[in-house]
Amino acid sequence: MDSKRNIWQNFDFVLFGVVLILSILGIALIRSSIAGNIELEGHPRRQTTFLLISLVVLFVVAAVDYKYWVSLIPVMYIVTIGFLLFVFTAEARFGSARWLEVGTILIQPAEIAKIVIILALANFFSNHYYDAQKTSVILRSGLLVGGIVLWIFLQPNLSTTIVLLVIWAAFLWITGVRIRFIFIVVGIALLVLLIGIATGFSFLADYQRDRITNFLFPDPGASYGETYNVDQALITIGTGGWFGQGYSQSTQVQLRFLKVRHTDFIFSVLAADFGFVGTSAVILLLVVVILRCIRIAQNATDIFGALIAYGFGILIFFQSMVNIGVNLNVLPVTGLTLPFVSYGGSSLLSLMLGIGMVESVAMRSPRKLKAA
Repeated sequence: MDSKRNIWQNFDFVLFGVVLILSILGIALIRSSIAGNIELEGHPRRQTTFLLISLVVLFVVAAVDYKYWVSLIPVMYIVTIGFLLFVFTAEARFGSARWLEVGTILIQPAEIAKIVIILALANFFSNHYYDAQKTSVILRSGLLVGGIVLWIFLQPNLSTTIVLLVIWAAFLWITGVRIRFIFIVVGIALLVLLIGIATGFSFLADYQRDRITNFLFPDPGASYGETYNVDQALITIGTGGWFGQGYSQSTQVQLRFLKVRHTDFIFSVLAADFGFVGTSAVILLLVVVILRCIRIAQNATDIFGALIAYGFGILIFFQSMVNIGVNLNVLPVTGLTLPFVSYGGSSLLSLMLGIGMVESVAMRSPRKLKAA
């Protein structure tokens, strides 16, 4: 009993508190973004329900020793592939088949895949940490990622594909990959980009191709599509000024000029309601989450735990960067949500599960973390 009580003393309340604040703020912004739309009326309530479920999951996962997940990784990997294959039988939404419909709830297996990939790579590289620079190990880790990425890419879901590849690349970097391999990867990426430009990105789905071409070669006269959405997002952000127009007072949001405002462009809603000060505060909170994950990784008692914490820190950093970049029109539209803030039950649940795993690492790490 004492040992169980002692591990809860290492629970990172700073990390938990910041995540909770972001999630509650997200519900408030979702409510603001509804703007009287009857079809979206139930979204804040649903997000609240998912938050309550996610909090229970967080504490249950935190209570379980993260080392126990090692034995479940093969099963989770196979089950995830099964879900991804089953998705192809589902009805396509927004140009791709990504969701499984369970009653009135939509489940996105790609969100589960992020968790599984982080765990699988953390386990793999913890077992090959001292020979991670070998070409054979790099190729085997690539096959491990490719076994799931392939089915996500074919949905098609390019954004999540890129997220998983970035996580893989980050793990390679953390484990000390040779600089020549980085040049090779960058060279391949540039080659794919050049081939894509030369062929008009014919190997992508129509909506993916439109997003990239609209970003690279925007049509100023476009009154619809991705150019319109991004233009409206920029206008919405600009109307916020320093302190915003006030909660649910933005004309851009309330008159519904801004589209997809409760998911992809919720950062613009934040800017319109609370201005530069509000967006800076949220970015700061996200930075705190990322830094806490890194700090927990640095204090972990083993490589597996450290890589788990690093992995989720990287996931949150990359998704935040891309979502904000899309809203500011410095990156093509991707469909990635703003962690903990955007609407999405699967996204929130998977992120909270990940935070639970990071907390599990923290609870079984040296007490010096508390003083950090």
